[in-house]
Amino acid sequence: MDQLPLGLRLADRAVFATFWPQGNEQLLAHLQETARGVVRGMTWLAGPHASGKSHLLQATCAAAPVARRCGFFPLAQLQGLGPAALEGLPRLDLVCLDDVQLAAGNALWEEALFGLYRELDECGGSLLATAPERPALLPWGLKDLASRFAAATIHTLRPLDEAAQRDALMLRAKVRGFELPEEVARWLQRRYPRDMGTLYQLLDTLDSAALVAQRRLTVPFIRSVLLRRAEA
Repeated sequence: MDQLPLGLRLADRAVFATFWPQGNEQLLAHLQETARGVVRGMTWLAGPHASGKSHLLQATCAAAPVARRCGFFPLAQLQGLGPAALEGLPRLDLVCLDDVQLAAGNALWEEALFGLYRELDECGGSLLATAPERPALLPWGLKDLASRFAAATIHTLRPLDEAAQRDALMLRAKVRGFELPEEVARWLQRRYPRDMGTLYQLLDTLDSAALVAQRRLTVPFIRSVLLRRAEA
């Protein structure tokens, strides 16, 4: 993969193999074809916070062939640089923009996005964008941009049910090199918000604590770790 502009890097574990697919199998197949260049044009991925949108953008980049130039660009990190941060991106074969909703209603950013869209379209490139909502629900000021985004291939991430959340947590643990008993996963679900972002952060905290203490993850152990965390 080409060096990514602006020094952005992909998370090591953000690959398709670490994303639990339940209910999103068709989306994953579409993104894998987008990574290979079989599918071109624009794809819009909608889904709530911590549903896996950023993971899938990075996984799409990671799955691209070496010769396919692609990049992952989170607008939350680029906002401070201004719309000029998008300059040069049309030279890529695939541009993955995260949190595009942050540009809605900002005339300068919308103009820059419209220019990026047109140049990629003219060059045969692809654009993959994410936001919490579908494009028609965002407050675009530039009608031409709104119409282009509305014409994209639109997918909505389906949330995982409780059983699939546990499967996803156990998969994450396996990738990190340790075992997460199902009873521990159930305990976390009962006591913490059931969004995957929160649960993954908890899992990372527990993994680090278990490594230091040389302990297996058991309910009494994680209770003590999280109690100390809360007191701190």
